[in-house]
Amino acid sequence: MKPLVPVSPAAKVALGVAFFGVFFAAWAVATMGGFVSPTFLADPLAMLGAGWRLLVVHGFYRDIGVTIWRVFGGFLLAALIGVPLGILMGAYKPIEAFFEPFVSFARYLPASGFIPLLILWAGIGEAQKLLVIFIGSFFQLVLMVAVIVGSTRRDLVEAAYTLGARAGGIVRRVLLPSSAPDIAETLRLVLGWAWTYVIVAELIGASSGIGHMITDSQALLDTGQIIFGIVVIGLIGLVSDYLFKMANQWLFPWRLA
Repeated sequence: MKPLVPVSPAAKVALGVAFFGVFFAAWAVATMGGFVSPTFLADPLAMLGAGWRLLVVHGFYRDIGVTIWRVFGGFLLAALIGVPLGILMGAYKPIEAFFEPFVSFARYLPASGFIPLLILWAGIGEAQKLLVIFIGSFFQLVLMVAVIVGSTRRDLVEAAYTLGARAGGIVRRVLLPSSAPDIAETLRLVLGWAWTYVIVAELIGASSGIGHMITDSQALLDTGQIIFGIVVIGLIGLVSDYLFKMANQWLFPWRLA
């Protein structure tokens, strides 16, 4: 191994799979070998059995669908408002000066701290869950997009002005094409954060969703169901992450150049 030397795609997949193999082997040894009590940590087979019962007997796939809808609904709402605002802040310094102090302040506020207020304002329905995810994602997204757009190479901007471009043309033909791949990568990262916020939203005042199932399983001391819910979130997140990455490579091929 040498620093910063990339590995082949096949080796990358093999190493990733190998880690999961080692992880599950260590988990099996710790639980099936009697080193950890089943009360605190179910073994892999018990987890799979609990997951099968959840899916077949209790219709857990409906909870999975509800959670996916909440994540992508809140994330899409944050992206539709946050990305344009971030682009404007990065492109126009007066707009940045106006919004940045509040955005920088708000991004440190924990989304979970708003749950009592959101329940008062929006009840315990879907609006409250979507707003928790929106608050957790929006302010981070705005600031990250503004930094990306504001970091566009100055020589590209000066060259466009030299060729007669106006302010609107600078944004459309220089700032957006240059920043689009990094903005898409930022969206991929923020989507991962949205999955953490949905579980927080579903732990309080929810009657469906993966987080609701985890809370009920905690009351029953069923660690197999709890772990299965966590694993499902990880798998969905992994799939969405790879799909996002593939879409970014297809939409912005010039980044690979």
